[in-house]
Amino acid sequence: MKLAAVIGWPIHHSRSPKLHTHWLKRYGIQGSYTALPIRPEDLAACLPILPKMGFTGCNLTIPHKEIVLPLLDEMDDAARAIGAVNTVTFQDGRILGTNTDVYGFYEYLRRSVPDFRADAGPIAVLGAGGASRAVLYGLAEAGAREIRVINRSKARADALIQHFQRSGLTLHAVDDAGAQEALQGTTLVANATSLGMTGQPGHTLSLDGLAPGATVYDLVYSPLDTDLLIQARARGYRTVDGLGMLLYQAKPAFARFFGTDPEVDDDLRAAVLA
Repeated sequence: MKLAAVIGWPIHHSRSPKLHTHWLKRYGIQGSYTALPIRPEDLAACLPILPKMGFTGCNLTIPHKEIVLPLLDEMDDAARAIGAVNTVTFQDGRILGTNTDVYGFYEYLRRSVPDFRADAGPIAVLGAGGASRAVLYGLAEAGAREIRVINRSKARADALIQHFQRSGLTLHAVDDAGAQEALQGTTLVANATSLGMTGQPGHTLSLDGLAPGATVYDLVYSPLDTDLLIQARARGYRTVDGLGMLLYQAKPAFARFFGTDPEVDDDLRAAVLA
């Protein structure tokens, strides 16, 4: 039996076990996918033990996506460029890392807003953690010309934009004091923080003044309909929920863990929401 897991702290909110279990049953695979609550200070001790227990790999969520990097034997080009890993596989005694968040983020955006263009105008990204790295990388690869990174700690936002400097892309680091102004005229707002998640404080930002026809994408999926998305719809903006990113980032991860390329469809979404 093949085993896989999602690791985080906390991890009780994760719907990844439902997601992968649905695919395991659909494709008749003898396997199991579970959630493991591991404190960040214990990750270095726990990760090497998993393959000895029969695990083929694991997903990583907050706060492990960056702190795992020194524990890896190898990571692919995308993970190295992003500077964060959300998918780990164990092969021949080696710990390998990749990042499927960037695929999940942009694939669902592309499917939800088919006419979206990353180069249509300035973009605001809320947060400067591991998820933000995947979002910035995906948008930069899609041709974004200006991205404003809004984070409580400007120093962390500064470090992030330094990592992603490239020709043809203008990056700005903004703290809370300048957040409202930084949203003005943006064509996309992507929330890559935990604000608005069940049990966490909500956003205090107003979405007044975004570009006409703007899109608001909230990576939070618990609750599915966040206050940020409700506010966006009330102002006539297009919205993208966080569940689709979860489903699509899981697709390449499942293939790595269990050897089958799964399908993302309405049945899967219903199963995860159940």
